[in-house]
Amino acid sequence: AHPNSSYDKHIFERKLFEMGLLSHIAQRLMDKLPDCFNYEELQEITNQARRSDRLAYGDSKHIVEGLLSLAQANYEISFDTSKDYSELVIFPNSPTERRGIEDARFVAFEEDGQTTYYATYSAYDGQLAFPQLLETTDFAQFKIVTLNGPEVANKNMALFPRKLGDSYAMLSRQDGENLYLMYSDQLHFWYKKRILMRPTYPWEFIQVGNCGSPIETKAGWLVLTHGVGPMRKYTIGAILLDINDPGQVIGRLREPLLEPTQEERDGYVPNVVYSCGSLIHADKLIIPYALSDQSTTFATVSVEELLSELKANPPEQYS
Repeated sequence: AHPNSSYDKHIFERKLFEMGLLSHIAQRLMDKLPDCFNYEELQEITNQARRSDRLAYGDSKHIVEGLLSLAQANYEISFDTSKDYSELVIFPNSPTERRGIEDARFVAFEEDGQTTYYATYSAYDGQLAFPQLLETTDFAQFKIVTLNGPEVANKNMALFPRKLGDSYAMLSRQDGENLYLMYSDQLHFWYKKRILMRPTYPWEFIQVGNCGSPIETKAGWLVLTHGVGPMRKYTIGAILLDINDPGQVIGRLREPLLEPTQEERDGYVPNVVYSCGSLIHADKLIIPYALSDQSTTFATVSVEELLSELKANPPEQYS
């Protein structure tokens, strides 16, 4: 891993602002950089600042360290192209990832005839979780960037596989309880959210979230969800969103699609089944999922049967 080959000054300043770090001190340092700068240039101006008595202590020191931390959290990874995809492992690289990178939700994103693979994930430093975005076109070169904006909080970010109109769209859970829908004209910044789904059934009374990016079908957007119920039991459910207006839930399973069996309940985090994504293949929904944070397996379900069940349970029956 290595720092980005270059940073866009405007975007970098915008990220600093969202983090509350674009003080007059930070702005003065940024003014010394070109519109497109590299990590070495940033290091040079921060080293100069550190050599100044006025910028070596207190809030000023915090600002200087914040500039470097932001740059380190936006980095690139290169892999040997001769390696098989199954041999590639991404390890934590930045200070915000020192205790782990978790729950990557991959999606093939289509735009202007091009496919980019994005993954939203949580960087964990031991105290806080930081939403991050990974992108690649070939699974050899990866770019990691921070997600910013007032609505980037908590976990459970899952990007739609294409723009909806002129906007990016993403599922999220900011409050640790409900599922939200967000739109943005800028992939790295998110400012608006609306509630999409609240806990309704006993098996999801504590909280709901998503199990990966929405899947486009003729019937609507298929979204696997997770619900947390009594005894912190995690189960997997499903909802169907209107294809033209995904803010409208048009179907929802009353009972879990998957729940931990007796044999699956024991593990590092007991009583949990959890997934970060699924795909449709040969009219089957293929669901890779984890068992109590200890092992992984797969489940398959007929797409036609699942969609039929969802369409048979419109909102008016559970609202």
